Amino acid sequence: MTDKTSFPKLTRRDAMATALGTAALAVTVPGLAHEARRKPNFLFIMADDLGYADLSCYGRTEYTTPVLDGLAAQGMKFTHGYANSAVCSATRVGLITGRYQYRTPAGLEEPLQNPDLGLDPTHPTMPSLLKQQGYHTALVGKWHLGLLPNYGPLKSGYDEFYGNRGGGVDYFTHRVAGNEDVWDGDVLVEEVGYYTDMLADRSIRFLNERSGEPDKPWLLSLHFTAPHWPWEANDALGRSESARLAELPSQDDLDIVHFDGGTMETYAGMVTSMDMNIGRILNRLAELGMEQDTVVVFTSDNGGERFSKTWPFTGIKTELLEGGIRVPFIVKWPGVTAPGSISEVPAMSMDFLPTFLAAADGDAHPDYPFDGIDLGPALMGRPMPERTQFWRYWSKDQKAVRRGRYKYLKINDNEFLFDIIADPMERGNLKDRMPELFAELKQAHANWNSQMLFDPNARSYGFEPRMLADHYDWDL
Repeated sequence: MTDKTSFPKLTRRDAMATALGTAALAVTVPGLAHEARRKPNFLFIMADDLGYADLSCYGRTEYTTPVLDGLAAQGMKFTHGYANSAVCSATRVGLITGRYQYRTPAGLEEPLQNPDLGLDPTHPTMPSLLKQQGYHTALVGKWHLGLLPNYGPLKSGYDEFYGNRGGGVDYFTHRVAGNEDVWDGDVLVEEVGYYTDMLADRSIRFLNERSGEPDKPWLLSLHFTAPHWPWEANDALGRSESARLAELPSQDDLDIVHFDGGTMETYAGMVTSMDMNIGRILNRLAELGMEQDTVVVFTSDNGGERFSKTWPFTGIKTELLEGGIRVPFIVKWPGVTAPGSISEVPAMSMDFLPTFLAAADGDAHPDYPFDGIDLGPALMGRPMPERTQFWRYWSKDQKAVRRGRYKYLKINDNEFLFDIIADPMERGNLKDRMPELFAELKQAHANWNSQMLFDPNARSYGFEPRMLADHYDWDL
């Protein structure tokens, strides 16, 4: 973790410097008296199953995402941003703890399928650690880290929660397996609306309420379910598809699973609806005078699914090919990130907690050291030391290591070494040409994996045959 003094707090002076085009001033103010500096607010936005190139600023051509394109133009776009896992709940464990998810039993479920398992409420988290630094914290949207009565956002550090506890809900009925799954705190609620709109509405309400305490910093984690299935855009076709799914018999508590539905047009509608709603939130942030005091982050929980674009990569959700783990990764930090900047630093979901906490003058709990790193230098355009990143996924016994430009990958009994800078599609196997590096990265994974938990009886290990659509080729 970098020295926190190298990453200045956001100040009104810094914000003015940015507005005047002198962002370099923000890098020169760490010596300001602590009491003169305001801790930044954090608006962290996560999409669900959004592929690397599903935003037009990353390469999508079938539709445009002007709001998120604008966010990238105002801040920094990472081109080597990674999710902690190839599926959702495991990445969320890494995000909220700042550690590899395999250090906790909940992180071994990929995705979380055991109703009796969840994130241990005693584990330090992003919201609990920021609360210790004076932050007001809220989660709006998807939780998917355990069910009541033993687990939940309010038990893991959030002051407020509004959203769904499970992996997904119907966008119109807000149901899964015939049951409502929208909660206000620990109270189940029934509301009318398109779910993406509802999450934006609640986020705007949060901002309005926070404007009454201008000196108290806040964290808002906004976790959209879009564009996760069911494939339902906010239109008449989406409503009719919602009604069709509601009439189907429950599929093992997963009646929103979509083996056959959707179109490219529907997917575009889901993504552009999310983009538009983020615009509503950012506009309200500016209207309330909070924009220059707020760090805005946008990313996804894993690689893309059925209608996603992952070019120039191959692979999708559930695979450790780049398309399954490389995700959009945008940060706008007034006074810190240069507008329109691009970073090639390899970053991961678990890096956000150390980064936020460093800016808030906090430290990791001594018993739970971070695996993630403080991205502060990268956000200021400075170089970062090389590090080694690790992944594993139970399906097809997948393993992956990235160090610099090289990646070790194992799928079933097949092993590879790729130069993913020169060969982003992972086609040229270099293991025989570079045997020493191949052996080194393979051993590095074995050493790392020996420090992680493992549960061969995890309920998610039976997930693949029941869930994955027939048209995918899972015998790669």
